[in-house]
Amino acid sequence: MSSRRSRSRQTSSSRNITDDQIHDLVSKLQQLLPEIRNRSSDKVSASRVLQETCNYIRNLNREVDDLSERLSELLATTDTAQAAIIRNLLMQ
Repeated sequence: MSSRRSRSRQTSSSRNITDDQIHDLVSKLQQLLPEIRNRSSDKVSASRVLQETCNYIRNLNREVDDLSERLSELLATTDTAQAAIIRNLLMQ
């Protein structure tokens, strides 16, 4: 490691996250991910957990977009009173 990097690391070490904290956060993420939650006995690398997290978030975003589109289509085909009731329910 370069001496400049080493000095930088030493002077800001109190502000940096520790390896234990990173491990704890990655473990918590792993428990939230359906794809790797059940593999707790297997060692999964932090990079794999982060990659799966990104994939999971992308999939959730796609699902939200799809459901929003389907809801918009549904609201367009219902009468005004029913659509107003549904919109009010969604706003709560």
